[in-house]
Amino acid sequence: MWGPIVSFLRLEALKKEFGDFVAVRDMTLDVARGEFISLLGPSGCGKTTTLQMVAGLLQPTSGRIILDGKDITETPPNKRGLGIVFQSYALFPHMTATENVSFGLEMRGVAKAERIERALAALEQVRLSQFADRYPKDMSGGQRQRVALARALVIEPPVLLLDEPLSNLDAKLREEMRIELRLLQQDIGVTTILVTHDQEEALSMSDRIVVMQHGDVSQTAAPLDLYERPTNTFVSDFVGKTNLLTGKVVAPNTVDVNGTKIEVDTSDIGAGSTVTLSIRPEKFKMSDDSSGQEVRIDAAIFLGASWLYRGTGPLGELFITQPNTGTAGYAKGDKAYLSWPNGALTLFEGTV
Repeated sequence: MWGPIVSFLRLEALKKEFGDFVAVRDMTLDVARGEFISLLGPSGCGKTTTLQMVAGLLQPTSGRIILDGKDITETPPNKRGLGIVFQSYALFPHMTATENVSFGLEMRGVAKAERIERALAALEQVRLSQFADRYPKDMSGGQRQRVALARALVIEPPVLLLDEPLSNLDAKLREEMRIELRLLQQDIGVTTILVTHDQEEALSMSDRIVVMQHGDVSQTAAPLDLYERPTNTFVSDFVGKTNLLTGKVVAPNTVDVNGTKIEVDTSDIGAGSTVTLSIRPEKFKMSDDSSGQEVRIDAAIFLGASWLYRGTGPLGELFITQPNTGTAGYAKGDKAYLSWPNGALTLFEGTV
């Protein structure tokens, strides 16, 4: 877990307006050297705008960007020395992998022999040495993505910026590339900011995640903290899957949901207050023990490693995930009973 952050990259009260539309509002973030940060959120939340301001492709309306103690807010993009990988990869089709990777070095006036040597070393880093002389059209999506990554890394950037770099890959390759990219980042130690709308991608790759909504930061935390201890219903619902139940505090540590009394820590929330309870689908334990909360199974979906159920009962409609134990699960129409461990419920004031 990350302690107090010694800032290598600091975004200080960044704001970006387009006319009367505020795309990013008061973004303040300290990023440690070597840290992997993900900007996560739905379309239009301001994450790409934030990345573009760091890259220098957009000028902030107000605020500052400090890199290694130097204010680069007014520095042109080509003078910042940052590595950028775009969603489209943006490779030159008429250049080989080696030529694509060495292009940035050529623009920096590096001698031909040195830039070829460094380009080949970068291709080896991303395990593409055997494709050095291939053109983009002769490579798969995953290979093109790695060429784009090598091109960004070969200039030895202080910060690597990734704008949805895996979104064009199929599901299996995307999962493999997450692991490869994260291991490479850890091996090189480059400070990295990733923009993504994919919760699983952010959770699996990041040291910390910044969840954004409507231009604001909803929560910044390590993946486990974010998932287990969301600070609001938006984060709870957006990061992973959850069940949100509306209820009323009827006594200390007691919430009534559709007539069912549920024990949960209500802290300083007074009786009569409307609250929302959040519980992750995998927190439920299903059994035939009638001492739990009854549900009727409306749908049973086999996902390989797990079963996903939709059930209806006194608490309302619930989604439930159970591990595959190698035996048949519940079927549509079956009755089951639910329980959950202490601490599985997260309580928020108000409604969604």
